[in-house]
Amino acid sequence: MESKRQQKFAGVIQKDLAEIFQREGLNLLPNIMVTITKVRVSPDLAIARVYLSFFNSMNSSMALSTIKSHSNEIRYKLGNRIKDQVRIIPHLEFFLDDTSEYVEKMDKLFEKINKESRQAEEPGKAD
Repeated sequence: MESKRQQKFAGVIQKDLAEIFQREGLNLLPNIMVTITKVRVSPDLAIARVYLSFFNSMNSSMALSTIKSHSNEIRYKLGNRIKDQVRIIPHLEFFLDDTSEYVEKMDKLFEKINKESRQAEEPGKAD
């Protein structure tokens, strides 16, 4: 359970990182939109786990590795924005948020189950 302080700090990081990716994300990943879906901060505020999703990307894991390779540069830019609000700039850890892919997979499974149950209810009809 995150404290109010952690939640507030995570919100600040999420907002500022979103602006950084919006302004400079095209330099790192051309034609790919980066969305920060969630930020979790450690109790001591030293580590921020940032969950990203990528729109218009064929290979999300490659896009994530590109972001990870530039994490020091991203942390520096974040530090310039929040340096007056915090004592230490958190170390950034980036993760792929695959929630949308998971939801899509589950929808397809439910669709398949519904289709099979309708076919079982109507034995005289074929698809």
